[in-house]
Amino acid sequence: MDKMPRHYPWELAQMQSLPLEAKITMTKNRIRQWYEYYNRDVYVSFSGGKDSTVLLHIARSLYPDIPAVFCDTGLEYPEIREFVKTVDNVTWVKPKMNFRQVIKTYGYPVASKETSKRIYELRHHNLSEEYRTRLLGRAGVPACKSVPKRWLPLVDAPFEVSSKCCDVMKKRPFHAYEKETGRVSIVATLADESALRRNSWMQYGCNAFSKNSPQSRPMSFWTEQDVLEYLNTYQVPYCSVYGEITNCEGGGLQLTGCDRTGCMFCMYGCHKDKAPNRFQRMKITHPTVYQYCMKPWEEGGLGLDEVLNYIHVDH
Repeated sequence: MDKMPRHYPWELAQMQSLPLEAKITMTKNRIRQWYEYYNRDVYVSFSGGKDSTVLLHIARSLYPDIPAVFCDTGLEYPEIREFVKTVDNVTWVKPKMNFRQVIKTYGYPVASKETSKRIYELRHHNLSEEYRTRLLGRAGVPACKSVPKRWLPLVDAPFEVSSKCCDVMKKRPFHAYEKETGRVSIVATLADESALRRNSWMQYGCNAFSKNSPQSRPMSFWTEQDVLEYLNTYQVPYCSVYGEITNCEGGGLQLTGCDRTGCMFCMYGCHKDKAPNRFQRMKITHPTVYQYCMKPWEEGGLGLDEVLNYIHVDH
């Protein structure tokens, strides 16, 4: 990885401010570049969510036969799985471990990928005193290099914390597919979804040819409003779990249902959710799944009640 970034925050902000039609054109150009560079041996990583639905719609407007791959982790909303079944030319892949096995082996995904990774290191790795001091945010250490103060109690939590879930349940199945087929991925991640994705975009740009695992992120400079506008303008079918797209009183668009449909059981970012948060909504819309999530571990559930109480997230 180069030490100096290829792009800067002002470039991302400038691209994000462009009108939707300009973004569509730029995204198509990046998909063409990727498709031609790899001589058609590419695929769309399709989660069934709104972002990847838009990506697949754009990609197939250029190349109707481009394959899509869905990872059936068992963590998706049931509506997502049913929606994916309605889309043509989708290959389903599965992880070798389920979520309960991942939790038992590694720990819960809490706070964020960066934070849970650092917590796991503090609890299980033989760290140098200098590195441990950095992670604990002692005097003179930049905040961006340490565990945020809010999450320091996780170091002594009565449950394990880890960032391994995404690697085991999503990345490994996709890597296995890529190894088997020789295809490289096109994904619908947005740079403004996390600091990790924003920093990756600044390092590699949309088409990350130089990454260890090359990946195209041709919608990196889109916002959620762009995604909703595209779905609305082009009348693209999307998963029912999102509800309807309506106008906000203050301008813009909003969803009447779920605003995110990642893994149902994932706690990353749940402390930032607007009320009702993802688990409070799940309690109403998917009560059986909710009960399984909250049931104590020793009773065959996932034990999320204990974890959410520990991090002070209402549910």
